[in-house]
Amino acid sequence: MTTILRLAASASLLAIAAPALAQQAAPQDDETIIVTAQRANQTGIEREGNLGALGNKAAEDVPFSLRSYNEALILNQQPQTLGQVLENDPSIRTTYGFGNAAELFIIRGFPLFGDDIALDGLYGIAPRQLVAPELYARVQVLNGANAFLNGAAPGGTSLGGSVNLALKRAGDAPLTRATANYTSSSHFGGSADVGRRFGADGQFGIRVNGAYRAGDVAIDNEFRRSAVVGLGADWRGERARLSLDLAYQRVVVRNLRPKVTLAPTLTAVPRVPDADANYGQAFAYTELRDLFGIVRGEYDLADNALLYAAFGARDGSEEGIYDGLTVNNAVTGDATGTALFVPRTDNNESAQAGVRVKLAAGGVSHEVNVGGSYLWQVNRNAYDFRYGPGFAGYATNLYDTPVRALPGSTLVGGNLDDPFPVARVRQGGVFASDTIGLADDRVLLTAGLRLQTIIQRSYSINDGALNPGGYDEDAVTPVVGLVVKPARGVSLYANRIEGLAPGPTAPAGTTNAGEIFAPYKTVQYEVGGKFALGALGFDGMTFGVGAYRTRQPNGIATPSAANPLLNTFAVDGRQRNQGLEFTLDGEVTRGLRLIAGASVTDATLRRTQGGVNQGNKVYGIPDYTVNANAEWDLPFIPALTLTGRVVHTGEQQVNAANTLELPTWTRVDLGARYVAVVGDRPLTLRFTVDNVANERYWASAYDSFANALLQGQPRTFKASASIDF
Repeated sequence: MTTILRLAASASLLAIAAPALAQQAAPQDDETIIVTAQRANQTGIEREGNLGALGNKAAEDVPFSLRSYNEALILNQQPQTLGQVLENDPSIRTTYGFGNAAELFIIRGFPLFGDDIALDGLYGIAPRQLVAPELYARVQVLNGANAFLNGAAPGGTSLGGSVNLALKRAGDAPLTRATANYTSSSHFGGSADVGRRFGADGQFGIRVNGAYRAGDVAIDNEFRRSAVVGLGADWRGERARLSLDLAYQRVVVRNLRPKVTLAPTLTAVPRVPDADANYGQAFAYTELRDLFGIVRGEYDLADNALLYAAFGARDGSEEGIYDGLTVNNAVTGDATGTALFVPRTDNNESAQAGVRVKLAAGGVSHEVNVGGSYLWQVNRNAYDFRYGPGFAGYATNLYDTPVRALPGSTLVGGNLDDPFPVARVRQGGVFASDTIGLADDRVLLTAGLRLQTIIQRSYSINDGALNPGGYDEDAVTPVVGLVVKPARGVSLYANRIEGLAPGPTAPAGTTNAGEIFAPYKTVQYEVGGKFALGALGFDGMTFGVGAYRTRQPNGIATPSAANPLLNTFAVDGRQRNQGLEFTLDGEVTRGLRLIAGASVTDATLRRTQGGVNQGNKVYGIPDYTVNANAEWDLPFIPALTLTGRVVHTGEQQVNAANTLELPTWTRVDLGARYVAVVGDRPLTLRFTVDNVANERYWASAYDSFANALLQGQPRTFKASASIDF
């Protein structure tokens, strides 16, 4: 770790010193400086991204829904977490994990855990609970199942879509930027970002960026602190390319406002507390530390053949006291509080390698991809339930929260001071695909297979001894996709692809207790289109539409054929998610840009244990979601840009029985940017207000373990100033 930090520090000094050695650019007039800065600041979507086995692709060339939110969006909106970046996506909503600040994303009605966020195409390397966005150039979203493309996600999610983070890299133009920012109520910070290329042809590149911020946020007494530093170095030769990325992240959250669990006896949803209310306890905290990096290489075997390989590693540690709140009376807000202390460390490695060959003959082209990936994970964990005598918890209240002392230990598992391994995971896969191009690649047919092996070992929380059994299964996941381009700017597509997750183990009390089931697959069918709207007079606009249906199997127990008084466990349950998605982004007219979209989701339980709740909607999945984000460069004040965003979410069921429901909610954000010239340098001033009306609302009813509600963020003021040297 010391060596890595010394390397990062040396690279920082080298990059910062570079301007003194670089040739001075010709002076520019103020108007040119302002126009150039405004263009660089444009929030937008890039229609391309990393598709794992298929490599980096343009969206119009692949049979999937793909988009990337750019670096300017992250800089302009000043998000503190990855979830705040993904608030711009009409198909994603964010909630928390159980008892802590770990973000969990809902895509097409399926969860995506923080453990399953990819970093430059590798699983297991990105920080797992909270991701500070400042380190990344793009946040890529792929809607839909993706087991062939990326392999099975180690956390068992990513069945409805994936998120991939792209690290920053030095561009051709020199960059030296300093930013200061503020978030209400008293959260201050700053960042620096330096990028240079060296050599006669710019073969060597280095990008160093770091950020620090700390203080109370808009929720009463909730404190957050984040420190990140990243180094990206690359070399571009005639036939070879190499890169090294190293990053460090440390995040602290104190007095987090927790999710609100509802007691099973409640017959009504509690009214929403004040927008900035905090019903958590001061003893609650989360401390996260991650050191991670990736080395990657590419070599052109020939003009049409590419060999590539990458290896990444992450050393992560977590510690926290997570408080919970279960409401027992929806009217008075009387509740029971609990606390849980968890220390955890992770050591992960991930690798991928492959060959990509492009061939053409007789008017037919082929792009052949062959490769493999492997993932190693070791999780060390312990716990200390702090529920008090008899697991009774402590008395608290949702609306008038008393200050409580941390309860004493109730149940301890593992070594709290030095946790030993409780889980080891190894996942390997090999894949092969061929994309056949016809009619000058206006028709692209992709077919491929991936063989995935999942090996999991668990260890006793009491003494670290290997538990019997374990998981060692494999599965083959195919993909078939078709792209047809009947006219310029029109790309129609269809796909049949699967998701993959470890199968369950039959629970105690069933006739086949302990039986391990093969990995289960979701099956997705999707059709859609992507349309450049230049023919309609909107040269910079792109419209996308997609319709999908996904079937997911679930484990259920049914009466045994041999003895109807006993149950046999099998993967015979069914959930069906289907929906429509619309996106619209680009420049409507000169100076007016839009990122917008809508998603309609029908997530239904089709086959359940004993028929209970069969036909009901899946709880925590909004019926529909709508987003619109607009920017307008005022023509009569050339340096000023107005911004606005609307986030609207439809009804959600709160429980599996569908007897409780959250109403729709709408949030409006407004802001402005202004570019001034200071000493021939552009100074960009930003000011935004999220949740202008200070609406109070339950944002999400999704939870992995129990029905729980997450309250939406209160009105939040943000301001920043960036200067490019």
